[in-house]
Amino acid sequence: MIKSMTGFGKAEFEVNNKKITIEIKSLNSKQIDINTRTPALYREKDIIIRKALSEKLIRGKVDFNIYVENLGDESNSKINEPILKAYYNHLSKISGDLGLPVDQSTLQASMRLPDVVKTEYETLDEMEWETIYTNILSALDDINDFRNTEGQALEADIVGNVEAISQLLKDVEPFEKLRIEALKTRLMDNLEALKMNVNVDENRFEQELIFYLEKLDINEEKVRLANHCEYFFETVKQKGSSGKKLGFISQELGREINTIGSKANNTEIQRIVVQMKDHLERVKEQLLNVL
Repeated sequence: MIKSMTGFGKAEFEVNNKKITIEIKSLNSKQIDINTRTPALYREKDIIIRKALSEKLIRGKVDFNIYVENLGDESNSKINEPILKAYYNHLSKISGDLGLPVDQSTLQASMRLPDVVKTEYETLDEMEWETIYTNILSALDDINDFRNTEGQALEADIVGNVEAISQLLKDVEPFEKLRIEALKTRLMDNLEALKMNVNVDENRFEQELIFYLEKLDINEEKVRLANHCEYFFETVKQKGSSGKKLGFISQELGREINTIGSKANNTEIQRIVVQMKDHLERVKEQLLNVL
């Protein structure tokens, strides 16, 4: 079944006084292209995250984000009281020597000096990580469900257009017979006109006529186009990533349609070929988003 490369997955949960939100978004791309944005605390798990994303999503441009909101009253930033007091005392003494007032601005100046505020770096709790990783997998299931739903709509549109091409191929047949008869008549009329002025070798003419008609024959192209359509329908129903394969088949459809158009030599068949090309362009456009 067809699966889209477009999708969105999200997971929200709380762990260790933190509210954590995981968001995964994917768009179409020729290969897997992963961009991760995670807090510094979880950077050491980036390889594990990327491995899970590539295994589950296979192909597409993927944006992965982890947002953390601290729900507790604790902070990683601490005031180094001994250093702050030392700075304040020194500034107070200097202010007194200079005859300047010692007030709130003295404390503010002290707070801006080096090493007054220190950051204690948190170490990753493995239990916390297990909870996060479980929710990453949940968000991946969410985005895959989204992709499946989008894929159903894509499949209906793509298959409908290929079915239209298959039907238009059947519409060619009555005009094909008329085309051959009209061509024969025109050539015979021209031959009769030529006989009035020159001698024509009729055996040679018949050989050339047969060769000419064979060059304009489109039976082989019709058979190949019908077979490609059937192969397309079979591939759509296969499990797994089929976007690239369907793209190759659509190229073969285009070759046969173009050859029929170049050999047609008939206005009605040319119109049918234009309609086929229109449906094929829609298929190619939609296939860009198929996994």
